[in-house]
Amino acid sequence: MHREIKNQGQGILFENSFLEPLTKAPPIVSAITYSTLGIVLLYIGIQRAVVDQFWVGALIFVFALFFWTFFEYFAHRYLFHIDEYFPESTFAQKLAYTLHGVHHEYPRDTERLIMPPVPGLMILGLLYLVYLLVMGEFVYLFLPGFILGYLLYTRIHYKTHTTPVPSYLRSNYKHHALHHYKYPEKAFGISTTLWDRVFRTMPPE
Repeated sequence: MHREIKNQGQGILFENSFLEPLTKAPPIVSAITYSTLGIVLLYIGIQRAVVDQFWVGALIFVFALFFWTFFEYFAHRYLFHIDEYFPESTFAQKLAYTLHGVHHEYPRDTERLIMPPVPGLMILGLLYLVYLLVMGEFVYLFLPGFILGYLLYTRIHYKTHTTPVPSYLRSNYKHHALHHYKYPEKAFGISTTLWDRVFRTMPPE
């Protein structure tokens, strides 16, 4: 993960000419793909009437939106930086670089600021199966809220890596910039600093 930061260019994850294009995509393509999936899942949930009352469905949806912020923090801290916990593992080094290290090396590569559709849909497929096992058909209300949380996160993440940064995201930008350029072991939250405060990974003032 500790590589020279390059503010221009694009990293290469696979030498294979078929796999490499699947690791990047224009942000709008990824956003449309995930938005469509969220809408389809929500439609299925409504058609199946998985809850009897609207407020129950709305509560599940909003809770999923909030749960995303915890998932974001946990994945960023422990999965995307897994090489920090297993420094001798070649697999951990490769996994961390593929999932996130390439972003640290090329933080302004807009085609990898949002998870491209192919790997993104594979991850969502796995999460769908896990959530279906845990909560049954409530998944059709939970996962759309989770996806909306991800889409809001990607909006913030994209804006903190492109210029000019909107004034309402200045604090998010400063927090995330500290993670990239000074404290890679802190400031894991992007959507919110809540979990950094809870788990004491805030950077110094």
